[in-house]
Amino acid sequence: MALNLSELKSSEIKNLDLLAKQVVEGFITGMHKSPYHGFSVEFSEHKLYNKGEDTKHIDWKLFAKTEKLYTKKYEEETNLRCHIIIDNSSSMHYPLKKEQNLNDLNKIGFSVVAAACLIELLKKQRDAVGLSIYSNSYEYYAPEKGSDRHRKMLTNQLEILLKKPKETKTTDTYQYLHEIAQKIHRRSMIFLFTDMFQPSRDNEELFDALRHLKYNKHEVILFHTFDRELEYNFDFENTPKKFVDVETGEQINLYANSIKESYQKEIGNFFENLKNKCLQYKINYVPVNVRDNYNKILTTYLVSRNKF
Repeated sequence: MALNLSELKSSEIKNLDLLAKQVVEGFITGMHKSPYHGFSVEFSEHKLYNKGEDTKHIDWKLFAKTEKLYTKKYEEETNLRCHIIIDNSSSMHYPLKKEQNLNDLNKIGFSVVAAACLIELLKKQRDAVGLSIYSNSYEYYAPEKGSDRHRKMLTNQLEILLKKPKETKTTDTYQYLHEIAQKIHRRSMIFLFTDMFQPSRDNEELFDALRHLKYNKHEVILFHTFDRELEYNFDFENTPKKFVDVETGEQINLYANSIKESYQKEIGNFFENLKNKCLQYKINYVPVNVRDNYNKILTTYLVSRNKF
């Protein structure tokens, strides 16, 4: 069911809405050919027939294809409320790119395209969707709505985010996750795209903010974005390099191999601790390498929606 980015007509991101449609259609086609039939997007429109129910709503055409009895579901039965949150701090703009294209995305580029794909899939599922963007300020907020006009507005905002020049911005994730949690009153499914890097606060405050998102029985999915080759494996040439913190501006000169072993140990501990905290708080933790495709994102949504 894999969809290779290179299979799309163009690697250059010109129309985010059209691109999202291409990715989602390719994903759906792949699912229909895969063994994961239970997670097909069709489940938003049908439910298994239970003995004793009125037979007038049975979809006989679907029965002819699947040899299983399904009844048609109506829109008011299927609507969910979903909210997408994107971290727009400077660390999310790493690795620096002169131009974003599908075969060479940084963390913010990946998050924006993934969010657009989610919005397209949410449209097919007839779910209401909202959007929050933050860095060192609460940059954008739109509540959950289900109209086409609203979705186009969100996609346009994502396009602005993709094309906006990078600025030096620190991350106040803990603060704005608390604010966002206070805005979402009705039970919702929350998708958070962030690298979880925050130099100004300790991890416990960050974990407390994540826990706040679970308030009111929200379903929270954390898409932990990172570049595996550079940020996890620390695969740099062993030549003298200047490493600059894109949020604080701190600099250090060193050979990559001189700290590679200790760096990998620290980053591994950070990932493991984050994973365990999410498990403790019953948050769905999904590590996402920005060099991968979007199937993991979309499948996670369908599975979570089915459980929700």
